[in-house]
Amino acid sequence: MRLLSSSALVGSYTPVVTPFADGRVDLETFEALVDRQATNGSQGVVVTGTSGEPSVLTVAERLALVHAAVRAADGRLPVVAATGTESLASTLELSLGAAGAGVDALLVVTPYYIRPPQRGLEEYFVEVARRVELPVLVYHIPGRASVTLEVATIAAIAERADNLVGMKHASADLALVTEVLRRLGPEFRVFVGLEELSLPMLAVGACGMMNAVGNLVPGRVGALWHAVDRGDLAEARKIHEELWELNKSVFFDTNPIPIKYMLRRMGVLANNEHRLPMASATPELEAKLDAVLERAGLLS
Repeated sequence: MRLLSSSALVGSYTPVVTPFADGRVDLETFEALVDRQATNGSQGVVVTGTSGEPSVLTVAERLALVHAAVRAADGRLPVVAATGTESLASTLELSLGAAGAGVDALLVVTPYYIRPPQRGLEEYFVEVARRVELPVLVYHIPGRASVTLEVATIAAIAERADNLVGMKHASADLALVTEVLRRLGPEFRVFVGLEELSLPMLAVGACGMMNAVGNLVPGRVGALWHAVDRGDLAEARKIHEELWELNKSVFFDTNPIPIKYMLRRMGVLANNEHRLPMASATPELEAKLDAVLERAGLLS
């Protein structure tokens, strides 16, 4: 396992949504979204994470977004490329392409749908890490991938893969965070992947968050991390409560359907277009989300 400097890969890394325009990936708008993160308090960005709808994108489109993010970030904040797929070959193609584009780290999801055994997951991540020099984070999201990584498997990967540096944990299994950090040490990076558990996971040792709600209020999500980092639990609880309804709203429908609608209503996006089989918010959901935005003071 590679040890990082204390300032590397910590804080709020927003998984930026992928904007579409008449069916195309809108790279110009995407670069503006990355710039918004760089100037509004995020510590980093994630490209084609779950909020970026990677499953409806081609490999070429995913790599185009990676290049666009690196251009837009322009060294102001780190770029993490989510390069995992259900196929080792595609994951390697994306990972090598992202490394060539100049990203700072890779986020590789557990292969989904096929539900591999633990020994297969270990070999898979070891092979991906072996092929790149960049820091690698495992993306653990059992609810979407239908596979759960055991702590022993994570430890085995870390022992064999020198450039494995951490994971994104999108699960309500809070105990896993403590178990992993006890096994691998506090230097192992664990990013929170569920909005409503940001404060609890940070409190037990997570290094930061990769939360969709950072698309809406990057500064406030970043402020939550800063409060915990400096030990100001009272301020952290205040921000946690302030973000609570927004955090819950992310899951009123499949992510990022609510996020894209709210970004449009806030004037950040011109539209909330999706690709099938994803679909835009229904009128009933729109009304519910409008009420959330109104109470949060995010509608002009």
